[in-house]
Amino acid sequence: MSEAIDTGERPLRIGETAPPFSARSTKGPVKLADYRGRWLVFFSHPADFTPVCTTEFIAFAKHQADFDALDCALLGLSVDSLYSHLAWVRAIEAQFGVAIEFPIVEDPSMAVGRAYGMIDAAAQDSSAVRATYIIDPDGIVRAINVYPHTVGRSVDEILRTVAALQRTADGNVLTPEGWHPGQPLLAPPPERVMEGGDLGWFCRTVDAS
Repeated sequence: MSEAIDTGERPLRIGETAPPFSARSTKGPVKLADYRGRWLVFFSHPADFTPVCTTEFIAFAKHQADFDALDCALLGLSVDSLYSHLAWVRAIEAQFGVAIEFPIVEDPSMAVGRAYGMIDAAAQDSSAVRATYIIDPDGIVRAINVYPHTVGRSVDEILRTVAALQRTADGNVLTPEGWHPGQPLLAPPPERVMEGGDLGWFCRTVDAS
């Protein structure tokens, strides 16, 4: 049985503390507090044994080492039961040869999903949304993306976003469009317009080192 602190009807926002919860998972009992001190990608999927979700979980599993290199954990969730999760994980490994090593939380009461805004307050199931929350080591939500059930997420983009959030966490630099680690960064905008005819004052690149 999953338990969570409800944030009310207002959706969770970037910069807010992620609602604490405890639940059963495919790797045993988990709590959000277990992930304090490291980054976390917490994502919901509409249902087990569905085609889009299967491709996403395979992609997350194949990138497990890349997330580990960023000290970023993965945690999945759906309203399906723990027994369904376990059967699905076994089926993925048998069919595709891919082991799902990260936990998948059960949420049959939809308590966690509703606390996070993954599920509309009036919804009877979670089939209309696949949401992703990137949570920092202090438990603060740093990024949110939401897709309809018909469109799969890009795990490459989620991995890139984690790396970008980590690189800009100190507030000294920004990442440009499509940035990847090792590429040039952007300087934050100055507090006042630069003088001396510098026309590029509003968008200046800096070395990635």
